[in-house]
Amino acid sequence: METLKTSTDRLLAYRERTRQMGGEEAVQKQHESGKLTARERIELLFDPGSFVEYGILATHQSAMPDMQGKVTPADGVITGVGRVDGRPCCVAAYDFTVMAGSMGEVGERKVKRMRELSMRERIPMVWLLDSSGARIQEAAGAQFAGSGSLFLDQVMMSGVVPQVGAVMGPTAAGTAYIPALTDFVPMVANTSSMALAGPPLVKAAINEDVTVEDLGGSKVHCRVSGCADLEVADDRECISAIKRYLSFFPSHSGEAPPRSLGYPEWPDAPGARKSKFAGKAREAEGSAADTLAMSDAVLEALPEDPRKGYDMRKVIREIVDQDPGARGPVPVFMEIKPEFARNLITGLSRINGWSVGIVANQPEFMGGAIDVDAADKAARFINLCDAFNIPLLFLHDTPGFMVGSRMEKLGIIRHGAKMLFAVSEASVPKFSVIVRRSYGAGYYVMCGRGYDPDLLVAWPTSEVSLMSPEGAVNIIFRKEISAAPDPEAARAARVDQYRSLIGGQLSASQGHLDDVIDPRETRRVLAHALASTRNKRVTTPEKKRSVTPV
Repeated sequence: METLKTSTDRLLAYRERTRQMGGEEAVQKQHESGKLTARERIELLFDPGSFVEYGILATHQSAMPDMQGKVTPADGVITGVGRVDGRPCCVAAYDFTVMAGSMGEVGERKVKRMRELSMRERIPMVWLLDSSGARIQEAAGAQFAGSGSLFLDQVMMSGVVPQVGAVMGPTAAGTAYIPALTDFVPMVANTSSMALAGPPLVKAAINEDVTVEDLGGSKVHCRVSGCADLEVADDRECISAIKRYLSFFPSHSGEAPPRSLGYPEWPDAPGARKSKFAGKAREAEGSAADTLAMSDAVLEALPEDPRKGYDMRKVIREIVDQDPGARGPVPVFMEIKPEFARNLITGLSRINGWSVGIVANQPEFMGGAIDVDAADKAARFINLCDAFNIPLLFLHDTPGFMVGSRMEKLGIIRHGAKMLFAVSEASVPKFSVIVRRSYGAGYYVMCGRGYDPDLLVAWPTSEVSLMSPEGAVNIIFRKEISAAPDPEAARAARVDQYRSLIGGQLSASQGHLDDVIDPRETRRVLAHALASTRNKRVTTPEKKRSVTPV
């Protein structure tokens, strides 16, 4: 019988062999392909010295003929718990150096353990995906009938704990549904892909010749399909994006998102004058209020011509908190799906230290009109923020929904209904700022008065109406204009007349808007609203569930 020391030495030697993953040659090949190994990725993700591995002794137990004699260190997936910026987090990192990161029975048992711990302990779950899919050598048998519960687990986790599915290599077949069911999907350019079937199977099934990149590369999913949220240059940037994303979120849906330090708990109201009754403590708190000051640059953000486009991101960068940088202040803003549905912006930010989710029309593309992709993008993001108690900020500048036969065939009504549904159901604090135009149903889905915004304000340039002045005039005064000696002059006169009836100040005078504000006070107004709405509670009718448009 072995002594305890001998057994321990043998155990430690086995552990060390497992840490070598698929061996020196496989690791070198991984590096040559431009990828880090699973263990290197984990080292970057977690705080130094905080990662504890689960299941390092795992190896395949398959009796299938093709698995005989094969060695699968950690069974091709590294799992465990560590800290990301001081907060615990579960991870499953698929190891491409071991049978191409394929999902084996034992490996999936390890990942299921992580899913269970994530739910039980209420901590985020991160998948670092680099996998060829199910391990066919094990799964191509009758036992496949008992598989598939991993996706049910993810659905049950949805909205309870943050889930990240980082695509850092191939994710083929069933593996592609792992990121599809997570909340945030970054993809590494040139090395990652997502597809239900690879090029050989596509060729066999439908006789189509296609490359991996054209089938499901990062450009396809970040710009066309919308399945991914962010294209990054390499593995290091991917890990950085994961950590930044998680920094805006609570560990679970039962708590508030973390707040940055150094901001006043209760900011001064816009235009507030120093009170002679203020105590020293209040004065000390007010000394930090300079973090809410905005420069005059925001007054130059909009073009003089109301029909001309501009980049709404310039407005966002002025409104949000500014982090100190080596070359000056850096706006706190992480855009989500920046290359997909570019006519609408979604992103995570902070105002007065609090996490906020921003939904903004983008007049630089399609004039800020909302199409099917923009509606889907917004609905998804609104649901995400609502699930994790992140307040929503809507920045309006839209002529409304896109129209025409092509849009109808694409289902603009159905897709628009998703956005309407998401805005209606969201129970987090909701703030709307009408920057310029907000017409028709575009005003509704951007959280207009009928959708219970906790704050609805406008800039002096704002217009709220059923439609644009030009559109209304062309319909209402069509006959008058066609009969006029100078139709263009008649149309211009009517447009000016109609525009005088739709200004934000007029809407505010009728009690429909809470205020028309100085754009330079926007951050302060929003900071005050955020402080005032932290205890918001919404009561809804009792029901089993909503029937959400899809």
